[in-house]
Amino acid sequence: MAAMALLRVLIVLLLPWLVHGSWDSCGGTCGTRPMADYHGMSRIVGGMDAHQGAWPWMVSIQFPTATGFSHICGGSLITPQWVLTAAHCFIGQNFTTDWYVMVGITDLVWANSETQKRWIRKVVVHEHYTKVSDGFDIALVELDQPVQCGYHVQLACVPDSTLRVSQLSECFISGWGAREARTGASSPSALQEAKVRLIDVQLCNSSLWYRGALKSHNLCAGYPQGGIDSCQGDSGGPLMCRDTRANFFWVVGLTSWGRGCARAKQPGVYTSTRHFHDWILLQLGMFRSAGAFATPPTWSHQSVSHSPIQQTMPAPTASSISGICSFPYRLVMEFISRVQELLQALRGKKT
Repeated sequence: MAAMALLRVLIVLLLPWLVHGSWDSCGGTCGTRPMADYHGMSRIVGGMDAHQGAWPWMVSIQFPTATGFSHICGGSLITPQWVLTAAHCFIGQNFTTDWYVMVGITDLVWANSETQKRWIRKVVVHEHYTKVSDGFDIALVELDQPVQCGYHVQLACVPDSTLRVSQLSECFISGWGAREARTGASSPSALQEAKVRLIDVQLCNSSLWYRGALKSHNLCAGYPQGGIDSCQGDSGGPLMCRDTRANFFWVVGLTSWGRGCARAKQPGVYTSTRHFHDWILLQLGMFRSAGAFATPPTWSHQSVSHSPIQQTMPAPTASSISGICSFPYRLVMEFISRVQELLQALRGKKT
C-alpha cells in the first residue's frame, strides 16, 4: 500500500515532465513530427486538411492589411531564428519589415498555445536570383527573436549533397495556397497537405512536358496526370520526403513555380535544397570559404546588411538515424524506467 501511494505521488510529480520534458527547446534535432505520431497520419490542389501540428516546421509568411493580415508564402523553420523559403516571395513584392512569420500554426484563424509571431529582421536572397524561371529561387528569413520548440514547433532537416533524393518514395507538400488556378480563387485557412511523387527531371524537361525549362537544381513532383499540385500562395513551402532509414522527414525542395496548377504533364517545380546546403551554411555563419560565394542581397529595414548571424544548423543525430524511439513512446519508456527504479528501491527497503 505504501508503495502504491508513493507511486501515485511519483506520477503526479512526473506528469509535468512527461508532458513538457524534452520538447521545450529545439534540442539540435530536426525532421520529427510529435503530433503526427499522436494522430497517426496528407494550398494544395487535391489535398486535405492537415492535423494540428502535422508539419511542425511549416510557417506562414504574412503581411498586414487594412482588415488584418494576408498570407503570401510558406516556409520551413530550419533553426530557431531562421526560415527557408523562396526568393520570389520577396522580389517585386514590396517587402517591408512590417511583414511577419507565424510559427506553430495549422489553421490561420485559430492559434494554439504554441503559436508564435515573429517579425522579419532580415531577408537574404540568393545572389544569382533574377527571376523565378532562371532558377536560384531560394531565400533565408531571419526572425527578430528565436522561437521556442514544442509539440507544434520543430525544425526542418535540410539535406546535403550526399542524400539520394531520387530514392525517397514517401513525399508530401503542404501550404495555405489556392485550391484552384484562377484569378481571385480563395485560399483555405486550414493547412492543406497532399502526397506526391518525385518525377524524373529529364522526363519533366522533355518536349511534351516543360521543354528544358527546369534547371539542374530543380526537382519535379506531382503526378503525370495532374490533379494534385501546389498553387498560388504555396510558394516557398516545403516538399518533404521521409528518410528511408528512420522516421523523420527531409525538406528536399521549396515550392517555386509551375504552369497552371495540377495540369497533366505540368507538375510542380521545386528548388532542390541539397544543391544549396553549403550556401545556407554560409549565410548562417557556419561555413567560411573566402571568395566561394558573392555577398547576397539582403534587406534590413529596407537597407542592405551583410552580417550573417552565427547559428547552429540542426541535423539528424546518430541516434535518430539509427531509429531512436519517437515521441511519445520514448517519453513513456523513460517514465516506465523511472517507475521501475522506484519500485526496485522500495523492494530494497523492505528486505
